[in-house]
Amino acid sequence: MIPSDFSSIKIGEINKLQVLRVSPQGLYLGFEEGVNLLLPNKYVPANTAIGNMLDVFVYTDSDDRLIATTLEPQIKLNEIGVLKVREVNDVGAFMQWNIEKDILVPYRNQKHKLMAGKSYPVYLYLDNNTNRLVATAMLDKFLSNENLAIKPGDEVDLIIYEHTDLGFKVIINNQHLGLLYHNEIFQSIAEGNCMKGYIKTVREDGKIDVSLQPQGFKHIDSFTEKVMSFLQKNNGKMTLTDNSSPDEIKEQLGMSKKQFKKAVGILYKAHKIKLEADCILLAVEQ
Repeated sequence: MIPSDFSSIKIGEINKLQVLRVSPQGLYLGFEEGVNLLLPNKYVPANTAIGNMLDVFVYTDSDDRLIATTLEPQIKLNEIGVLKVREVNDVGAFMQWNIEKDILVPYRNQKHKLMAGKSYPVYLYLDNNTNRLVATAMLDKFLSNENLAIKPGDEVDLIIYEHTDLGFKVIINNQHLGLLYHNEIFQSIAEGNCMKGYIKTVREDGKIDVSLQPQGFKHIDSFTEKVMSFLQKNNGKMTLTDNSSPDEIKEQLGMSKKQFKKAVGILYKAHKIKLEADCILLAVEQ
């Protein structure tokens, strides 16, 4: 139980506190005498003196006591981030987040069992019954597609969230939920991956479709650059042609056959490449 005189302390957030007194264990911090929060010696910045103000992250230790640290956590209260599972036991999954005490994801907060050594997106919240920081991998209720400030064509930050029959659910800019369809994926991805993406469609019902490739001419430009880069790195020759299978093109270039053909057409018209029966060659500049 957290003492009432600690009510002004924000658990799971950065607090600006004053150094009140020194002890063998470290510094005691607070807003005024009577509010004393320990900052252990190993986290005390050099040359810190009584009266100094420090920015510290506050959490509870293994005995449910409030404790401060100058370490920067990977996520703070009410934030989404990708954390790695250090250990799984009969209580749940314990994730590393750059703080000495791992954060727990109880089994009730897992859609499917989290695996040790793998990384997953989670949301950090404060359990009102225990005053402990807890994480959940069930993120849908913390995401909203209302009051969107994004539009088709925008570049956004994506977190790969959950595999579905249609593709992958993705978290957009740590706020919104979108869908990346299987036919828009031309690279290996997995839950927990963070990457850039592009808004493809914002539907009337608020659902959002995303792509890993830019839209419109930027989309085509990115694939022409990829074809040119491949040729330049492979002595000006590519064995892919119009007759190559979609799987071969996807494996070598990470794009669909339709995208490949458009890119090749643009480069051919620009006299950047030569088309042979069994290969594509980089054109020799005159």
